[in-house]
Order: sequence, then C-alpha cells, then structure tokens
Amino acid sequence: MSTEFARLRIQAGLTTDAAANQLGYSERQIFRMESGEITPRKAVLDSLRAMSGLREADDRFTTFTFIDLFAGIGGLRAAFDAAGGRCVFTSEWDRFAQQTYEANYRDNRPIEGDITKIAVDQIPEHDVLVAGFPCQPFSIAGVSKKNALGRAHGFLDETQGTLFFDVARIINHHRPAAFLLENVKNLKSHDKGRTFEVIRRTLEDELGYELHVKVIDAKHFLPQHRERVVLVGFRDATSFSWNDVNLPEAGVSRMRDILHPEDGSEVAESHFTLGADASVNEKYTLSDKLWQYLQNYAAKHKAAGNGFGFGLVGPNDTCRTLSARYYKDGSEILIDRGTGKNPRRLTPRECARLMGFPESFRIPVSDTQAYKQFGNSVAVPVFKAVAAAMQPHLFSVMSQQGVRLSA
Repeated sequence: MSTEFARLRIQAGLTTDAAANQLGYSERQIFRMESGEITPRKAVLDSLRAMSGLREADDRFTTFTFIDLFAGIGGLRAAFDAAGGRCVFTSEWDRFAQQTYEANYRDNRPIEGDITKIAVDQIPEHDVLVAGFPCQPFSIAGVSKKNALGRAHGFLDETQGTLFFDVARIINHHRPAAFLLENVKNLKSHDKGRTFEVIRRTLEDELGYELHVKVIDAKHFLPQHRERVVLVGFRDATSFSWNDVNLPEAGVSRMRDILHPEDGSEVAESHFTLGADASVNEKYTLSDKLWQYLQNYAAKHKAAGNGFGFGLVGPNDTCRTLSARYYKDGSEILIDRGTGKNPRRLTPRECARLMGFPESFRIPVSDTQAYKQFGNSVAVPVFKAVAAAMQPHLFSVMSQQGVRLSA
C-alpha cells in the first residue's frame, strides 16, 4: 500500500480496526481509503499526522533532499537518486567533470564551483549531505599552541584550510538529518591516524553526530579491488548497523562482465568500438615501445624485490584499482589479448562499467578526461547499497523533529 492515507496510518501505529474507531469510519471505508478507491478528506489526513507527531503534510517519508559536494561525475548522486533522494545543490570545481555531470543529470539549476567560496546560507536546506571530499593534512601546530595557552578550539581551528572544513561548516549550519562521506582507505592511517582522529572528533564530539565508519571493497559488486572508507552519520541516535548494508559475495563478478564482447552483440559506440562486430578500436592497444618499456620496468623492480609492475588481466579475473592516472599508460589494468599480441587499455565505456555506471551514462569528454573522471569516481553499486541501508534510519531521524519543507 503506497497511498498517503496508508503511510500515515502506519506511522501513527494504528491497525485498520483502530483507525476506523479513531476516525469514525467503517473498516470498509478505511480499506477504500487505503487502496485509493476514495480520497480521504484533508481533516482525516491531518488527524493522522497529529497522531504521528508530524507538523506538516509532505512526502518526506518516501523521499528526501540531499546536496552533492565534490560531486565529480555524479557517482554518489546516482546512489542517492536511487534511494529516493532529490538533489537540490551540486558543487564541483572541475569544468570537464561539470560537463559530464550536466550531460547525465538534467537539473534546472547550475552546478556551483569552488565550495570554499560559497557561503553556507547560499546552500539550500537539505536532509542529507553527500561528499567525496579530498584528503588533506590538518595543521596540528596551531591546535597545540592553543592548548599551551589554555584557549578553547574546535573544528574551525583544527580543519581550517582543508576541504573537510567546508563539509564541517555546512553540517554545522544546516544540521542535516544525515551525511555520507567517502574517501580513500588510507584516510584512516594518514599522518599516523591523526587526520582521521580530527575528522572523527569533529563529527562526533564537536558536531554531535552518531558516526559509523567502514571500509568497503567494490569487489562485492564489481570485478575491481577498490577499498574506500565510508563515513555515515546521523543527527540523532539510530539503530543503523553495517549489517544493514547488503554486500553480495565478493569476487563473483569478473572482467568478462564489463569487457566489450566484440562479437556484434552490442552496437558500436563512438570511437571506442568499430564495425559490425563492435570490436575495440586498435588505438587502445599498447604500442610496441610502451609495452616493452612496461615489461622492462616490471622486471627491474621485481629484481629489486619490489612489487611494482603492470596488471595484466583476462576475462575471468578481478582487476586492480582504476586510478585517475590511468590515461598515462594504463599499466594498472591491461587486457590480455593472447599470445603474440600486445595488451590494450580499457575503453572509457569499459571504465564506466567497471565503476558501476549504467550503459546509458553519457561520456561527452576526451578519453584523457574520461579516464581521470572514472578513476576519481566512486563504485556506484557500493553506495547504492549504503544509501538504501541508510534510508529507513534517515526517515526515523527526520520524523523525530517533525517534517520540514525544503527548497
């Protein structure tokens, strides 16, 4: 049942029999309102809202608003759209990433640029703040000096000059019901753990949010070993658990699931694939010079006892992490083309698949920019699973303060 009447009755904790008694209707009339066969009067809906402790009529228990910071090409946007969210603000400074984002998300508003130059009161009210913020070191010296002088300090001092500071100042001003932050796994060990401790202290102790942290590997969903630290926070206490996140068995997906089949079963696209069989353009095959260089480089480091080298994979393998430097030589993920043939890079379309973007995702930029963008993006299915797990707890927090209309 998805009618507003049914939703409000459930939120009020009423059975259909109790609703009939409370509202003065027969059970048959209640069932007809539940099914949408008849439209309940506004006074009836207002009565149910009052019983639920809600102040205003809204669709907040089937949808929510969010802002997308350090948005890149919209990987986190896709995840929270899928969870029923409505994006009300986007910030991304790179003009090429903006181009890809705009090609895929047709909002009737501009993408804002540098978040450090945007005042908090220019950002609309929102239920969830979403950000894949870059990791930067914090200055501990200034904090230590204030400690020595006996002066109070907080996140404004500890994180000043970093991009995390802008996340913190927006959370502090708007007090969203929840947030999701994403970063590289090494955030937890950066600067011997001091960087992460500042972030934790800021979110939990200074801002007062319930914080949940977990490192998740994309190989639960995709044929890529890609570990990222996920920080989920709620303004009020919840029963959220990482066990709520549906993570399939890791390693089931293989490279064959994202590679071009080259057998005519897909339509040739742009310059990525050509001809009736949609075979991969030879431009993605490594030149003899580059392939020889990579082999020599790997052999030199192997002799020195180092693990550096290229990553050669076939259709049944899982690959290394796709990075933003992939455009340089593609060495971390090279596709084996068989004996006597040089390996090739992934095409940008294969990179999109490797990050979990749909086939409909538009790639309007050059290969170089596309490689950078997908390498900097998030694995979309990971964050779809996290957003889906967050949703009921988000609605619970939203209901604790009553429903508030957002821009």
